[in-house]
Amino acid sequence: MVQLTVERIFHTVRKLLTPGVNVITSKLTSKAQTTIPQPIRAALKLAEGDELAYEIRGEQVLLTKARQVSEGDNPFQTFAEWDSAADRKAYGNL
Repeated sequence: MVQLTVERIFHTVRKLLTPGVNVITSKLTSKAQTTIPQPIRAALKLAEGDELAYEIRGEQVLLTKARQVSEGDNPFQTFAEWDSAADRKAYGNL
C-alpha cells in the first residue's frame, strides 16, 4: 500500500478535479448531508469544527474553508458604544 503525504494527496486531488478527468463524488443522504471525501479534507486542511464556505457560480458550487473572523471583521463592533445596559433597557422591546 502506498502511503500518501499531504503534498501527494494535494496533487492527486488537483489532477482529479481537472476538466476531462475523473471527479471525486459523494452521496447525499435523506437529511441532505454528505461526507467530504478525505482527499478534499486534506487539500483544504479541514479539521473537526471548521466552517465551510459555499460560493454558487451558476450551476457550480465552489467549496472552500471559511476564514476565521477576527475582531476587526465584526461590522457591529463599531456600534459597541451603543450596547450599554441603558440602551438595552430603552430599546430592548422595539
